[in-house]
Amino acid sequence: MKTYSQKASEISRDWYLIDAGSMPLGKLAVVIADKLMGKSKVTYTPHIDNGDYVVVINAKNVVVTGEKMTQKKYYRHSGYPGGIKELKLEEVIEKNPARVIEEAVKEMLPKNKLAAERMKRLRVFAGAEHAHAAQNPKEIK
Repeated sequence: MKTYSQKASEISRDWYLIDAGSMPLGKLAVVIADKLMGKSKVTYTPHIDNGDYVVVINAKNVVVTGEKMTQKKYYRHSGYPGGIKELKLEEVIEKNPARVIEEAVKEMLPKNKLAAERMKRLRVFAGAEHAHAAQNPKEIK
């Protein structure tokens, strides 16, 4: 019995649509990362990027459990001494709701050379409207 290894020329990509208000943030990030990596495909090969495109809508309606809305913090640093900034989850959702989902998914992906290409296939929209209707994305419940 031989082990199947997919070639770059055999890759086929699908489009998927996910509503961010349908499940908690962590479970949502796991589903998205699974689709971006292609782990749900029979032809999954670890060193080949055979994942799909994922469109996420309603990012501003993201669901979190417990007290995460007030206790979870996002940090960024200017590069200067004392330049650290912190924002609560609710403040980040007001400013840029896509950042919450993008950072959660980025942390779920393996930290390797394929991560940047996988993140390029993630499209996050704050509202219910998206610009990828022409690709006929399959909706994930």
